[in-house]
Amino acid sequence: MHKYSHIFNDIERQIENGHIRSGQKLPSIRELSITYSCNKSTVIRAYTELEKRHLIYSIPQSGYYAVQKRTDAFPTAEHLVYDFSSGAPDPELFPYLDFKHCINKAIDTYKNDLFVYGTPQGLPSLLKVLTKHLANYQVFTNPSNIHVTSGVQQALSVLALMPFPNGKRGVLLEQPSYYLFIRLLERYQIPAFGITRTASGIDLDELERLFRTEDIKFFYTMPRFHNPLGSSYSEQTKKAIAQLAKRYDVYIVEDDYLADLENDTKSDPIFAYASTHVVYLKSYSKILFPGLRVGAAVLPTDLTHTFSNYKKLSDIDSSMLSQAALEIFIQSGMFERRKRKIRDSYSRRLTHLNKSLLANSDSAYLVPSEMSSGVYTHIIVPAHLHIPTLLDRLRKKRVTLQNLEDYYLPAFGAEHLLSLSVTQVSEERIEAGVRLIADEIKRMLR
Repeated sequence: MHKYSHIFNDIERQIENGHIRSGQKLPSIRELSITYSCNKSTVIRAYTELEKRHLIYSIPQSGYYAVQKRTDAFPTAEHLVYDFSSGAPDPELFPYLDFKHCINKAIDTYKNDLFVYGTPQGLPSLLKVLTKHLANYQVFTNPSNIHVTSGVQQALSVLALMPFPNGKRGVLLEQPSYYLFIRLLERYQIPAFGITRTASGIDLDELERLFRTEDIKFFYTMPRFHNPLGSSYSEQTKKAIAQLAKRYDVYIVEDDYLADLENDTKSDPIFAYASTHVVYLKSYSKILFPGLRVGAAVLPTDLTHTFSNYKKLSDIDSSMLSQAALEIFIQSGMFERRKRKIRDSYSRRLTHLNKSLLANSDSAYLVPSEMSSGVYTHIIVPAHLHIPTLLDRLRKKRVTLQNLEDYYLPAFGAEHLLSLSVTQVSEERIEAGVRLIADEIKRMLR
């Protein structure tokens, strides 16, 4: 790491943890050059970068000061909602200043190129960057096989509507699964099949039967940090799915939307075992902002031409400004730094949530397994407990949970599950929220 980056990171960290307060004067250039054993130009460069990010400001003949943070009025604790329902990223973790810097840099670098129509595939320079970046996730591909999309949602829409080389029409989904994709299949009357997924995985024999006997063009799956269960497939299961896909000529659409939260460096995607039959989907909105709407679809060569034609009919191209800013965000090292921060924050919350659920259960519900990474976990409640009534009672106590009925195909009845997400609940409020949930379940079971 360059010396100026070291100084930059130290000061940023001190501002974030409160060791440097809003409005506080920072050490002089001379003082920092002595502290870090470097020349003054190195300190000036670090301070210049901090100014660009709007973390500090300078006053001529006076020095450098930490930017005053916003002092918006926040609701008092008694009015806050315990929101365990949303998987959207925590706004408190959004890299506003970093990304603003990247947008400004992108405009300076690309100028008019960002404000005209691009290509359906994506910004060519970003595609090269993504090729290297995706290799960190064991997704080895070429720029020609990558398409930038307006989030994973657009990629799913294009894949559902386009024809596949295997000539099949139907889509197989885990149950439960992403509710908006279920609605899309219903809207366009695309045949949909389901296979039950639990914390322990899926029945591979049933998967083989469905691949062999049903009209399935692709299997949509979230192998890692499933929404809404939170569970992940074992390496053995992922390899078996890859083998079955090749044997029965069924494509896999692998939604790896939370890949950046993985702590296990040995965990590979299904793509690593069957790249010719896997469409790999990667979201960049979960690590930055939902409104960024940038995702990547890595396609087998025999799908690229058709996908490109269908995507062009959908939106001509995705936002060039967002793509250029993302390119700079990745290349500058900001993405990796932000990823670690978000992953560590969610991991701490999820650990706290697991402990709180176990400590408060008293056999009122089951905790199938502890999720160590991601943002979701779930509990199993007694079959005779009426979940809509429970959710309504909890809402009156300012606790919100997702009704999972929409996560199932009509042919599959919703299981007696409650899904909990940690993205919108601060670590210090998790225990109180879980206690309210546990107490209400126990009260209904009496």
